[in-house]
Amino acid sequence: MIGSLFRDARFFAFLTLLLHFGFCSSLQATIRYHVSLAHPEQHLFHVTMTIPDVEDEVFVQIPAWNALYQIRDFSAHIQQLEVRQAAVQPRANTRPAIAPDSEPPSIEKIDKLTWRIRCQGSRETITVRYAIYWDEPGPFATQLNREHAFINPAMILMYVPERRSEQVQLVFGDIPDLWKGGGPGVQMSESMGVTRAFSSEFADYDALADAPIEAGKFEEFQLQGMSPEIWVVIHGDNYKKKEIEIQLKRICEYEIKLMGKAPYLRYTFIVHTGKAAAGAGGGMEHAQSTAIFVSSPESLPGLAAHEFFHLWNVKRIRPATLYPADYTKEQYTRALWFAEGVTNTYGSYTMERSGLWSKQQLYHDLGEQITELEARAANRWQSAEQSSLDAWLEKYPLYENPEYSVSYYTKGQILGVLLDILIRDRTDNAKSLDDVLREMNADFGVPGKPYRDSLDVQLTAEKVAGGSFEDFFKHYVAGASPLPYQAIFALAGLELRQTTRQRAALGFAADGALKGPLVVRSVDANSAAAEAGLQSGDLILKWNGGEPPRRIADWLRQHKSGELLHLVIRRDDAELKIDFRVGEIAETFYDLAEDSRAGDKARHIREGLLHGTTDAATLHASN
Repeated sequence: MIGSLFRDARFFAFLTLLLHFGFCSSLQATIRYHVSLAHPEQHLFHVTMTIPDVEDEVFVQIPAWNALYQIRDFSAHIQQLEVRQAAVQPRANTRPAIAPDSEPPSIEKIDKLTWRIRCQGSRETITVRYAIYWDEPGPFATQLNREHAFINPAMILMYVPERRSEQVQLVFGDIPDLWKGGGPGVQMSESMGVTRAFSSEFADYDALADAPIEAGKFEEFQLQGMSPEIWVVIHGDNYKKKEIEIQLKRICEYEIKLMGKAPYLRYTFIVHTGKAAAGAGGGMEHAQSTAIFVSSPESLPGLAAHEFFHLWNVKRIRPATLYPADYTKEQYTRALWFAEGVTNTYGSYTMERSGLWSKQQLYHDLGEQITELEARAANRWQSAEQSSLDAWLEKYPLYENPEYSVSYYTKGQILGVLLDILIRDRTDNAKSLDDVLREMNADFGVPGKPYRDSLDVQLTAEKVAGGSFEDFFKHYVAGASPLPYQAIFALAGLELRQTTRQRAALGFAADGALKGPLVVRSVDANSAAAEAGLQSGDLILKWNGGEPPRRIADWLRQHKSGELLHLVIRRDDAELKIDFRVGEIAETFYDLAEDSRAGDKARHIREGLLHGTTDAATLHASN
């Protein structure tokens, strides 16, 4: 997912810990945050925001979204909001004081995420205090409990809309005993009587929002031999440090070599694994770090390969439609098929080219992506660009059904491989998709110039390959024409094989919370479930006399077509019994294999694809 980018390389690293001597006069106008982690079992962050130089009134907001493309309204978590005039400038590691005898400024809520504060004079220093509740695991969330704190700052910290570009300073205080702070540049302070804290300074609010923090008891180590430095923070259990170190080093070394240069001064993997992941999964990219949650360490390398490549594709090579960030409303883009999907392409390339996968695993992974895409009815009409545009609908369970959407991750990954093969074929393996990414990094990433969604991707591919890709982008990126798998894979000495198997099918889709009834989201019109009277919106209370299964797919794998299913449902305040037999559907599976009949050119392209090489690179190296 997409976060905000540091504007200046000197702010890629956190600054040295701010001790209690106070700030120098040039920083007196900086907006400051103090966050208390006292009583973590209450799941409340106690935030004090200090805003200097307020002229009569000031507006403060908290984002409606961050990390995920979902309006999540973080203001719903706020309580005990109050505002006061500050008595004195606070020290760096202390909570700002309130003038005891001053008349408090007035505060008025304007909308769900905005407050207006009016003060009694000009150039006043205002403090805003509030508590905000979070106890949600995952890389896109924020959590505070007895075990740790994981913080996405935009989920807990307000900002002044017209002053978002100013420097900000952040201090975490009241750190529980034995906890430490983890993240890029986080440093602890216990000296000279100062309360245990860690502190950092950021170029602006967007840079602050892009810097997740872990606090707690965790293991931290550095990947040896990597320059610039790469650190790993792990909160969890049941992992092997040496194994993770080897895997992450291979991934980072390959991707840095691919793109030519590391774009950070210091990078941090913040990893939660095993019980610490609390059932959450996924990864979130940031300008100098990533946060990854996995139930099993076996899932870590694949996620890490994807998230680390985001350092270039998304964090530096940025679609113009997503920058600057507008935290108040949805931002629509047609470029996620490239930003996320082609990053998936390079995640799988990295796994194979670094030796963490065999070539058969690469083929199998691509076959699985094609199987997933072709199984979705929406693939017949939803293009990669439209899937990107509709990312904001992903929070609705109905939209996730195969009839309504395809994944821009999946379709984009496949398009990336197909485009790579076409470029290699047109240039006799002298150029590749690797060159497109490097060219876009040079044209857009390094100078900090956002690109124009799919248009600049197409133009860069044409520049690299020396010919038009208008038809490819018109039919397969902007349009939903069937992808020409066989014709393009043949150019790389590969063939797509398919098999069909029968499997049990319910004839309806349902989902629900961890406990309680399932909600029927859709019913196949020609299914036995529909004939028995099941309808969308029905609540399934009982399933064969017991609780409904939480994972319907797992239940289906253990049962056969023709079995009788007894449901008790609630509809319009009435309970009904519905019985029908489990149905059956044909499912097509795809797998990629090498074609033994392929010609020399195709085999040569295939080897280039697998090893990440081109003839131009080989010729250059020999000279």
